Amino acid sequence: MDPVAVASLVVAGVTAVPVFLQLRQHPPGLRILFFAEMWERFSYYGMRGLLIFYLTQHYLFDDKTASANYGAYTSLVYLLPVIGGVLADRFLGARKAVAFGALLLVAGHFTMAFEGKPATQVLTYQGAAYDFQVTGRADSRKVNLMVAGQPYAYGPSADGGLDIKGLPAAAPLPAHLPAGQYRLSVQQPPPLFKNILYLALALIIVGVGFLKANISAIVGQLYPQGDPRRDPGFTLYYYGINLGSFLAAITCGWLGQTVGWWAGFGAAGVGMALGWVVFVLGKPLLQGKGEPPDPVALAKPRFGPISTEWLIYLGAFAGVAVIWAIVQSFTVVSYVLGAGAIVTLGYVFWYMATKASKVERDRVILAMVLIAASVVFWALYEQGGSSLGLFADRNVNLHLYGDHSMKPAQAQAFQSGWILVLAPVMAAIWTFLGRMGRDPNPVFKFGLGLLLIGASYYVIILGGTFAGPDFKSPLIFLAGAYLMQTTGEMCVSPVGLSQMTKLAPPMLISTLMATWFLGTAGAQFVAAKIAQLTASDTIGGQVLDAGKALATYSHVFGIIGLWGLGAGLLMIVLSPWLKKLAHGASDVHGG
Repeated sequence: MDPVAVASLVVAGVTAVPVFLQLRQHPPGLRILFFAEMWERFSYYGMRGLLIFYLTQHYLFDDKTASANYGAYTSLVYLLPVIGGVLADRFLGARKAVAFGALLLVAGHFTMAFEGKPATQVLTYQGAAYDFQVTGRADSRKVNLMVAGQPYAYGPSADGGLDIKGLPAAAPLPAHLPAGQYRLSVQQPPPLFKNILYLALALIIVGVGFLKANISAIVGQLYPQGDPRRDPGFTLYYYGINLGSFLAAITCGWLGQTVGWWAGFGAAGVGMALGWVVFVLGKPLLQGKGEPPDPVALAKPRFGPISTEWLIYLGAFAGVAVIWAIVQSFTVVSYVLGAGAIVTLGYVFWYMATKASKVERDRVILAMVLIAASVVFWALYEQGGSSLGLFADRNVNLHLYGDHSMKPAQAQAFQSGWILVLAPVMAAIWTFLGRMGRDPNPVFKFGLGLLLIGASYYVIILGGTFAGPDFKSPLIFLAGAYLMQTTGEMCVSPVGLSQMTKLAPPMLISTLMATWFLGTAGAQFVAAKIAQLTASDTIGGQVLDAGKALATYSHVFGIIGLWGLGAGLLMIVLSPWLKKLAHGASDVHGG
């Protein structure tokens, strides 16, 4: 049995005990939302962990193209909750929106399992074409150039060309190919399968749009204003998110890079189906939270026999077709993000100007500041699914012991794995400090999180100085960097989710929660731009020059590390003034 899987089950089992004990002190509905979101995140992160490798190793996209496709997908994943939040606020209610979104996600993840034939890399020299042969997966994956029916290894030459190793003198092409004298191209599988890929991504994007913001909003509705259990409740809920993410990285990562892409993506679909079942069966425990604001109007026929509710569902399927077209272009996604920001922020500012009291207005301003800070944080954090994932594959020694190594996709489990360890501890710390009146204010926590994630990239750079002749750094440095990043995440994400529900006026809860995810969507776009800066030359999905790749990663990581440190210091310096904008919304009352 895979040793990483065994270790993960031990970690999950040990850390889950105090979490389940603490859940008993919270509203029963939190347990349903905990497990539903756990399986939803299992599906999402199971697919996310494999996606960058699927694009670079199955479709043989170059690094820049793969990062753009990944960024287009993740940007839209966090943009669509803006629409889902508004539809839930005005028509569907959060519960119906979540249930419908989950069904779309099930369809999307199972559609991802149709992978088709892989793309092939071809070298053309003096009119003759030579295929590259790919064998094995993950750490055993090898790419060789086929010449006269025999496989040959290759490497970069000093002049930027290609050296073919062990090639006999009588071979039809020379052992050294100078740059410019040969051409590399990719032969893609039939267009049908790429269209299926984008259809799957579109289904997942729209599904998350209906689900993501609204399930978090229901968590906030379980607690009355001033309840000291709210922040710990969000932290425990966040543990559920990361339990799903952790198990997905281990399970789907292993299946996808050992058995086949279809197996990893299919397992993600099974996880989402389980999440839907848990949520539907657990409806009574939600105690009426998240129901439609006007059930009668929602059920009223609007177009012949079709009700408002079904018009929304049918509109969502039309939206899948639109997203299918948009997700294929990173440039178009940038325009959509800009338009989404204008419309959403325009609506929020209109509400502030015409509907909100002074206290409500100040609270929304504070929420906007926190969202802006979160953009910086997530732009750095979300390298885990793109540049850091490829970095782990190319420049980290993933060997564990004997013949066992961690799969590159499994390395992403460090992000969520550390949270499993930290979440119960952090929840207990925040509760204790809250009862003592010493809990740091949310702005300070955000600053601390930014400092930690900025510093984490210097740990990765330090690890590169210990790289061996193969230009692979020790795994401990990547694990340590992820520890710092996830400690920072515990200071930002659950706190930010909780603050959105605390600072939002009653009629703006789901919309402001969706605006939080809009900020994350913008961060995903920035993250993709950063990842593109780390691009390296590849052949057959395998990096050509590992030494050059390591130097590129170190340079880019050094720059973004400074961004995190600078933003963190700014938030900490301003925290005494910014916290006053909350007007007591973040205060807790005896517990």
